Amino acid sequence: MWSFGKVSGERQTLTLPLFPLSTVLFPGGLLPLKIFEQRYIDMAKVALRDSTPFGVCMITQGEEVAPARGAPLEFAKVGTCARIVDFDMPQVGILHVATRGEARFQVQSHAVAASGLVIGEVTTIAPEAQLPLADGYVPLARLLELIASRVGPQNFPAERDYGDASWVGYRLAELLPLPLSIKQSMLEINDADVRLKVLQQFLTQQGLI
Repeated sequence: MWSFGKVSGERQTLTLPLFPLSTVLFPGGLLPLKIFEQRYIDMAKVALRDSTPFGVCMITQGEEVAPARGAPLEFAKVGTCARIVDFDMPQVGILHVATRGEARFQVQSHAVAASGLVIGEVTTIAPEAQLPLADGYVPLARLLELIASRVGPQNFPAERDYGDASWVGYRLAELLPLPLSIKQSMLEINDADVRLKVLQQFLTQQGLI
């Protein structure tokens, strides 16, 4: 059906099922999904059976729910691998899954299967180098701690690293009320310091720090 190796920190090419959504998933982030379209239920079953990820890409044109051969669907070319960490089927035909973001990837090409599932040829993007959070960004980490206490543990990663520049930037980008296009640009940035500078400017303008 599709083939992929273990998603690691090394750059690699994968054939990955893609789930276009009206959201942006960041590495290390949590994304709960309610799945009811058969093509995505089948995708999730394979992911669970084989312990493999699927790709989440932000929709740029079209709708999340559409007939397999409906209107054209366009999506961002940079996405994030999502791994299912928990699931439940409260009723027949509806699957609830909890996913965690892993490596980012660049879509090189894609095709649509007969079921309507999008299959992408993707190249993973190497993780950003770990950088300690600079003193000037400590207010961002403090704000993030406050946000984390309010959204609750079910909506925030259990593993926390407020001293890591990438981690703080990713968590703020996913939790702040930013336009999806801005969140996508935050995902595509490959420099933690640049990401934090943009977020700091936004938060300063909003009077939040």
